Amino acid sequence: MYRTFVERKVRETFRQLGEGDYEAQIGQMPPELVHVFPGEHALGGVRRTPEGMRKWFGRLYEIFPDLSFEVGRVLVRGWPWDTAVAVEWVDRATPPDGVPYVNEGTHVMRLRRGKLVYLRAYCDTQNVAEVCDRLAGRGLAVAAAPPIEE
Repeated sequence: MYRTFVERKVRETFRQLGEGDYEAQIGQMPPELVHVFPGEHALGGVRRTPEGMRKWFGRLYEIFPDLSFEVGRVLVRGWPWDTAVAVEWVDRATPPDGVPYVNEGTHVMRLRRGKLVYLRAYCDTQNVAEVCDRLAGRGLAVAAAPPIEE
């Protein structure tokens, strides 16, 4: 029952994110967490607070304003006090330059008592870096910004 609840919550979270509603997620985050998005580009780095996540999501949606997710398998292991989750996904967007973007990957997460305390993205970060470089070359300053690190 618990695993089914977590899977539904994860799918709902990705649906909300696909609608650009990240504030609902930020409000549920504990004061300290770890969010890792590998790469030396505007979306790379490690965030450790809800405020850092708010900045990161703001930047994400400037680069990919209509980002949407197709969620595949969701694997849930553990108990409410220590839950591991893996989510396979495909994301799509049309950045401000109009060139379609598609990426696929997996998020590995750890929840403690229902709160996200760790998230690491595994995806084609070179694809993300290329979009950032292309947009920076076309004048989108946020795409050239250094990673948000905390």
